[in-house]
Amino acid sequence: MSVGLLSLIVLVISTIGFILARARAMKSAGGNARLLHSLPSYYGQAAFLFTAVPAFLLMVLWLLIQGPMIDARTIGQLGPQVAADATAAQLTMSDVRRIAGGLDALQAQFGMSNEDLRDMRADLSDVRGRLAEVGVALGSEIGPEVFEAAKSYRIAQQSGAIAMSITVILAALAGFAIAFLRTNRDFRARNVTENFILWLFIGAATIAILTTIGIVLSLLSESIRFFSQYPISQFYFGTVWNPQFRGGSDFGLLPLLWGTLYISFVSMLVSVPLGLFTAIYTAEYAPERVRNVIKPLIEVIAGIPTVVFGLFALVTVGPFLRDFIAVPTGLGNSGSSVMNAGLVIGILNTPFISSLADDIISSVPNSLREGSYGLGATQSETIRQVVLPAALPGIVGAVLLATSRAIGETMIVVMGAGAAAKLGLNPFEAMTTITVKIVSQLTGDLAFDSPETLVAFALGITLFFLTLGLNIFALWFVRKYREQYD
Repeated sequence: MSVGLLSLIVLVISTIGFILARARAMKSAGGNARLLHSLPSYYGQAAFLFTAVPAFLLMVLWLLIQGPMIDARTIGQLGPQVAADATAAQLTMSDVRRIAGGLDALQAQFGMSNEDLRDMRADLSDVRGRLAEVGVALGSEIGPEVFEAAKSYRIAQQSGAIAMSITVILAALAGFAIAFLRTNRDFRARNVTENFILWLFIGAATIAILTTIGIVLSLLSESIRFFSQYPISQFYFGTVWNPQFRGGSDFGLLPLLWGTLYISFVSMLVSVPLGLFTAIYTAEYAPERVRNVIKPLIEVIAGIPTVVFGLFALVTVGPFLRDFIAVPTGLGNSGSSVMNAGLVIGILNTPFISSLADDIISSVPNSLREGSYGLGATQSETIRQVVLPAALPGIVGAVLLATSRAIGETMIVVMGAGAAAKLGLNPFEAMTTITVKIVSQLTGDLAFDSPETLVAFALGITLFFLTLGLNIFALWFVRKYREQYD
């Protein structure tokens, strides 16, 4: 039974539990809802939760445990040589899963029974022909033992799925029975439901925290492996980025860090004034009819994929800057440049700043504006000296969000700024960023434990702490400013 069908069965049982528990509660009160401790719907909700939650938790735990257990059993069947080599075990298990999927397709397409599949011998010439009919091609290096392991893998998966289905359905029925039997007019169903919602919120917050910790630990563990093979001082203070993929590589971070900050700086020079001035106009000056037209049109830009912006930088902005500014002034002759990527990223970020700043400025109480007007200030003076200072914490948050997006942008930089890792001040030269090199270092068939691949994790942890530092600076700035105006 598939996971989707099993989930549907559990939901049906839970819905039946909701209906029957609600009816039982009303019956215990003689049809008078005022005699119940909680509203009738709470009794149904409690039964639904008692039925669905244990069943779904059991199903999730089963799925998490079953896969590694079957993999370990299959690897053990392949022999000690495969089990001792982690890379070989991973590659072999990939072949096993592919063949097992082909056996499923054979059973579905040709109506083969489990006994037929069990009786299939490892005559690889026949097996290759049959699997080729369902689109699974076997390499010449795959031996009979891999085919036998695939059969065992598939049988174990099917047996596990059947056992999981029976266990989960029994758990749902047991939860339904417990909830139904304890339902009466004195049962505190509302407390049960509200406590569940509370723990649901706590669980969501815990998952968010654990996800962040998991990201940091995964990056940190691989970064430690990289720094065990390459000196940390040369990585953070080196001025040459030249991975060779055959040894003798140089991994100097400074050119990538400079390119990241330089392109982000140019983009913020574009997006902050445009976004902030647009927000001031739409929030303070524009008539309602004009605002209702301008704001949605600006926000449409935020929905355009970044790859489209990259094409715009490659085809339009880059050639324009090269032909009309860089070449006539002697600053360069390439369409890929810091200015090209910075301008396009700035246009991309303008809707984020304008939309957030508009909402923040509009939320400033009118009493502040009226008090300023009462003192004789003009509208522009009120905006400069009252509205913007009051909205400054939110505006700083909007600028920080746009800055983080600019630092993490990849596609526009690839198409608009090139891939040259170098230090320089000329904005019409090609440069690159940390995110671009993370992608390039993880692309291709490279040994995962080589420095040329592990350096991507060192770049990732550096980028993480860079954005973390921006967040800490923004919090410090906002708190200091609020102390002056509270």
